[in-house]
Amino acid sequence: MSINESAENYLETILVLSQKLPVVRSVDIAAEMNFKKSSISVAMKNLREKGYITVSDAGFITLTDAGREIADMIFERHTFLSNWLTSLGIDKKTAEEDACHMEHVMSPESFAAIKKYVEDTSSAK
Repeated sequence: MSINESAENYLETILVLSQKLPVVRSVDIAAEMNFKKSSISVAMKNLREKGYITVSDAGFITLTDAGREIADMIFERHTFLSNWLTSLGIDKKTAEEDACHMEHVMSPESFAAIKKYVEDTSSAK
């Protein structure tokens, strides 16, 4: 399941938007990510060709099972890491930005170890 950071960000954005909106369209992704619609169109074509999303005739974008798996993983990492950094005293904006970078480069083993350590430390208090 090798995918680049940019694609992971698009999939995560589609996931987040799908939790807020009845349907997700390219224009919604462009607005959320502050990108031009033309950039989004190219990215959606690539994600569709790789089997991560489907696009209906009406332009509604839906994650496939493979796309959802990646989006869920990135979203979990982002949420966990940003909350953890905030709990360490990092301001929310910096924590969000740092988590956004960390979520893409961390191995599954490292993430699992950090998560277990934080959870064990929290429950020991």
